Order: sequence, then structure tokens, then C-alpha cells
Amino acid sequence: MIGVDIGTTSTKAVVFNQKGEALSRYGVEYPLHTPTPETAEQDPDEIFQAVLTAIKNSILEASISGHDIKFVSFSSAMHSVIVVDREGKPLTRSITWADNRSSDYVDEILKKHDGHSIYLRTGTPIHPMSPLVKLAWLKAKQPELFKSEHKFISIKEYIFYHLFGQYVVDYSIASATGMFHLGKLEWDMEALRVAGVTKEQLSTPVPTTEIVTGLPTTYAMELGLLVETPFIVGASDGVLSNLGVNAIEPGVVALTIGTSGAIRAVTDRPITDPKGRIFCYALTDKHWVIGGPVNNGGMIFRWLRDEFASSEVETAKRLGKDPYDVLTEIASTVAPGSNGLLFHPYLAGERAPLWNANARGSFFGLGMHHKKEHMIRAVLEGIMMNLYSVLLALEELIGTPTRIQATGGFARSIFWRQMLADIFDQEVVIPESFESSCLGAIVLGMYGIGDIESLSDVQEMVGSIHTHQPNHDAMLAYRELMPLFIRLPRLLEKEYEVISTIQKKVEKIT
Repeated sequence: MIGVDIGTTSTKAVVFNQKGEALSRYGVEYPLHTPTPETAEQDPDEIFQAVLTAIKNSILEASISGHDIKFVSFSSAMHSVIVVDREGKPLTRSITWADNRSSDYVDEILKKHDGHSIYLRTGTPIHPMSPLVKLAWLKAKQPELFKSEHKFISIKEYIFYHLFGQYVVDYSIASATGMFHLGKLEWDMEALRVAGVTKEQLSTPVPTTEIVTGLPTTYAMELGLLVETPFIVGASDGVLSNLGVNAIEPGVVALTIGTSGAIRAVTDRPITDPKGRIFCYALTDKHWVIGGPVNNGGMIFRWLRDEFASSEVETAKRLGKDPYDVLTEIASTVAPGSNGLLFHPYLAGERAPLWNANARGSFFGLGMHHKKEHMIRAVLEGIMMNLYSVLLALEELIGTPTRIQATGGFARSIFWRQMLADIFDQEVVIPESFESSCLGAIVLGMYGIGDIESLSDVQEMVGSIHTHQPNHDAMLAYRELMPLFIRLPRLLEKEYEVISTIQKKVEKIT
């Protein structure tokens, strides 16, 4: 079985056997075009070729025949928008979740179009990441794109159209557009009116277990697959990551920190937040994933390394060590709480729990007694404390979690794992999962074709390699600081807008 994950920076294809063991992995990277600070686009044809290359080479590296492939199942990043003409040719690049050019239209939708009611029905917060907001912006800025014969699709829809000539969108990707009624599992007419599109200009919503067959011979030969190989439409990367780390039972929360980060839990019905802090996306029509994404995860640690740790990087080179390991060793010399120093990691604005593209980062409490090591630790704590503030919003809806399944690059560090347990005051389990979104995709595929009766069968495929319990004294130190950490961004909301406006003026000048 092949699980394909179409991500923001690369596409990965992993070949799994029936036990969920990875036989091969092949990834193809591609650029994110950022000509301005607010722009984040990709070339859809480049990604389509990356998908073909990844599938083909994953089969070759597994040393198997296309006859051995039971199915190919897909995971994909959410919130992308591509405008295509009647022949399916792209009229725009793929506008990704990270694109902030539509930020001025958030307030308009919230205030003039009762955006909160749209959120309560659709589960996607009103934010520049949302295709709803992107389309309202495009309609105002490039109305010529909105001809009746044009369609507005995501990157996965683009892939399936070019493979099979069908415009289909799975419930999961559709539920992340801000235009899909969660209760009815169909397009929300009021949201479409705000976006300026009709349902005919969008793809047909289908279950995440939908099977598409009839691969054209040319593609079958190129990929090394059979024409009749089933392709499972699949779901979004976030919800499949939960499935792939065995975080689908009640009370189990998945936490991921990569470039960005997220906290998610599975429920048996759609749930939205009266305060608008969390998302709700479909996994299947019986499984829903609620949670919150943050912009500022591992990218903040990389920023710290690149901008403030040149001497530590040189030290790491001399010692033959990873610079990140050197930085965490330095941070470990400081007591939890960084001697009363807080860092808010909003260097790229923030999604959950603030949903404020204008938010900016800051140190608070900085004094003459603080040294570099305090600042390093405060940065790492700030990333974790921000994620904990998302969990607090989630707890209001589903209660306190019983276990946290944590994944991502940070999970390689004992220091970060223990910090997570201390800040969250929870047992933290690190699953032994190879490419969780790809594994989630093949489990969903097995469920779709009837090989397994329940998604819970994933637990037979996912072991654990680390478990951490919270340190009581460290937990108390963080509990004292958390109220202040949460309160400050609310107090600075107007100031964020002012400083963001000033920075945009400077960017235009430079």
C-alpha cells in the first residue's frame, strides 16, 4: 500500500506492508515562492510532477512490482487555492495556507457578513489561511478570474483532475475551506455567497474513503502501476496525522511540532467553539478532528539558531554535534521558567488561539540578571506554552486529556519532551510512527476497501519509543507563569495592529 503526503515543502510517498511497516520512502522537495513577506505560493504543475516522481520511485526503492500495490491513498496540506480554466489549466499559482495577503478581508467578513456564524457552521476560523477569505480577496483584487467556467480547487483536487479528469474534493479538505457545512456535508450557500463563487465552480464533495479507478495508461506505465489500481481520495494531513499516531480514542490528544505545530483530538461529531478558537475538520463522516494550529513551531528555534547563535553553531561544528543539541544543552542549565522571562513566539503572526495575523513576538520581563541562556530557554518554553494555551481552549470542549501522543522533529530531544510533559502536566508518549500522515492515509485506505473494520486497528501498527512523566516542581513554576503568558497577547491586541501597520510601511519603502 502506498501513502502519499502532499506537503507544503515536499511530497512524500511511503510503501507499507499489511502490518504498517515501511518498506521504502521517497520524497521530492519544491520551493515556496515568497516574493513579498505576505506571499506564499507554489507551482501546481511542479507539485504534480513531484507526486508522480515520489510514487514511481517509492515502488522502485521497495523492489516490488506494480502488481503488488493494493491501493494508493492520499494525504494533503489544507487551505490551498488554485484558479483553473475550463481545460483545468492553472490561472494562478497554488496559494498556500501561509499566504497572508487576504488579511484585510478578515474583519470585513467577521463584521459585515457575520463571519462567526459561518465559522460555527463550517468549522474553519475566519483567518487569511482560509480559502473563504482568500476567495473574497481575489474577487476584490482580480475579478476577471471569477468567470463562470473557472473553477477554484485545492492542490489535491488538481492532482486528481490531472490523473482522472474528475473534480472531487474529500470531506476533510472541503471542511478546511470555510465553505463546507459540517452538519449537512455539503457546500454552505451563505459562505459561497461571501466568497463570490457558486457550487458549480467547486469540486464535488466525496467521502474520504472514496475510491477512484481508471488510471490512464500513460500514467500507469510511468508510475509502474496497473490501470485498475485503486486510488483512495484520502483526507488532510492534520487529521491523518492523528490517525497515524494512534490518537483517535476519546481523551487522547496528538501534538505535532514541525515547522509549525498543532494540537488535535478526535470526536464522534462536529464540534465548534463559541469563542472561535479551534477548528473542526472531517476525518470520515463519523470521525471529526478538533484542535488548533500554530504558525510558530520549530521555525522559531531555527530563527534563534540563525540570528543569535553563530558562536554556538561554530562550537557545534568543532564538537561534531548538532547546533540544536548545543542550544538545548545551554538551555538546560537554566531552571524552568527562565527566571521570570517570557517569550511570545508570534514571529509569523498567529493562528490558534489568537487568530491574529498581526500578532508579533516579544520578550517580557527581561532584566539585567538575564543572560543568553535564559533567552534561549524562554524561546523554547514560549513555543510550548503557546501550544498549551491552545490545549486549554480544547479542554473547555472535550475535557482534560488522558494522554498526549507527540510527534515532529522536536521529539528527538529528551529536553524538549520533558519540557512538554512539565508544561502540560501530562504523560507524554512518543509513538514509533514512520511518516504519520502517510501511515494514516493507508489505514484510511484499508478502512475504505474493507480490509479493517475500525480505524482503531492502527494501534497494532504504532508502538511507542519514549514516555515522559511531568516533574512536579517544574510544573508548578510553569503554572505560575501561564496566566501572565495568556493575558499579555490579549492586552496587546491593538498594539499588534499598530506595530504591524508600521512594519508594512517600512517593508514597502525598503
